[in-house]
Amino acid sequence: MASSFQTLHTRPLGRTGLIVTEIGYGAWGIGADMWVGAQDDESLKALRRYVELGGNFIDTAMGYGNGHSERLVGQVAREHPGTLVATKISPKNMQWPAAPDTAADQAFPGEYVIRMTEASLERLGLPQIDVQQLHVWNDSWLGQGDWQAAVADLKRQGKIKAFGISINDHQPDNAVKAVEAGAVETVQVIYNVFDQSPQDRLLDACLANGVGVIVRVALDEGSLTGRITPETTFPEGDWRHTYFGGDRKAQLQPRLRAIEQDLGISTGALAETSLRFVLSHPAVSTVIVGMRSVQNVERNAALADGQGLSADQVQKLRAHRWDRNWYLPAK
Repeated sequence: MASSFQTLHTRPLGRTGLIVTEIGYGAWGIGADMWVGAQDDESLKALRRYVELGGNFIDTAMGYGNGHSERLVGQVAREHPGTLVATKISPKNMQWPAAPDTAADQAFPGEYVIRMTEASLERLGLPQIDVQQLHVWNDSWLGQGDWQAAVADLKRQGKIKAFGISINDHQPDNAVKAVEAGAVETVQVIYNVFDQSPQDRLLDACLANGVGVIVRVALDEGSLTGRITPETTFPEGDWRHTYFGGDRKAQLQPRLRAIEQDLGISTGALAETSLRFVLSHPAVSTVIVGMRSVQNVERNAALADGQGLSADQVQKLRAHRWDRNWYLPAK
């Protein structure tokens, strides 16, 4: 199907040499384990539509549906050469987020990093992973263990092109040392209108050191779409029961109305405004958005037009920072 869209705007992914579209595809939801309701045929249609429209960056992980997401992503990436794939290695001790006292060898011993990368390559059916990432991180791991030697080996063998880390939820400062030490080429971080903490230190450090920034959770797991109301329910077994547990859906509403009032926008414009807020920061390379339907792909891909928000709008949104951690169960 021919695209009626403009060419998707691209940005350099730090110093990796990779050029990525501003809107990336976040493939957690198509793993079909923690997000209930994903159907493989619909997921494949959405992935293919993303690539047809010119999207070139898909982020997955071995932990999304125990490799299921990687298999779907690999299928589409093989059909469309030039599609860039990022994946992640789950910690060996399966601890999310990494505890402060966890040693590097408990989470990512070198031989495990190599073995898991090779397993991901097999599931993807690709000769190289464009961006391999550790799925949790502690800055204390710099110079600890043998994971860095394993990464160097994988690069030497051509199994990975670039290496990065996915930062623990709401802990952006926990990666500043890795960025400044030149140990990583990319970071993946939660950054949105509510969680603006990466602006404190991390984003400036990434700009200064040529580190690509992959933003996740730009819509705060759906909060900033405006489509979650106090009456919203989620399917049995869906992890969002916890994220939006207790009275959190009610807590959210006055925050959303305040944003709408401040910027003079409708509820329907919240998602676009929230994505453009993140893309307005010069350190950001791409925003990965979960898109399980063709309709969502088309709506979000249209935003990759190089147009950020005005300085005035960004300034107004800075006042809506809301420091909290809903990944912890509601009390």
